[in-house]
Amino acid sequence: MTEGTTTAAAESGDTLTRLEQEGEIAADYLEGLLDIADLDGDIDMDVEADRASVSIVSESARDLQKLVGRDGEVLEALQELTRLAVHRETGDRSRLMLDIGGFRAKKREELTALGAKAAEDVKASGEPLKLEPMTPFERKVVHDAVAAAGLRSESEGEEPQRFVVVLPV
Repeated sequence: MTEGTTTAAAESGDTLTRLEQEGEIAADYLEGLLDIADLDGDIDMDVEADRASVSIVSESARDLQKLVGRDGEVLEALQELTRLAVHRETGDRSRLMLDIGGFRAKKREELTALGAKAAEDVKASGEPLKLEPMTPFERKVVHDAVAAAGLRSESEGEEPQRFVVVLPV
């Protein structure tokens, strides 16, 4: 192995270790939260696309719905609080993703379909298409789906009214 290859492998290992540590800190924080709220749930940790990913799953989806809230508003707030807890422990900004009861996974599927359909519509019409305002997570999923369909997209507007515009070739 060359020195550059060794260094790259070490950096990759360091990144994985750091992301696993973020997941463990987040899991501890969320376990405490579940205990305080007297809710049952298991915590799954993973590393996906250079991010720590933590999911709370339960046999009783009804209990977890309280942690998701309307349109995922509570989930977004819990994700931010969890990122802050990780930051407090590590001193580094976290890009951790939190899913509760499969809400984000289902939302990702819906948004991927929306992005693909918008790309088809733009290819057919040749005109830019503005979508409804979305959260940063939602916009990212739509941007990825549009790119996979071979088109470009960009975000416009100011939070919380920021939206995706799908552009023709």
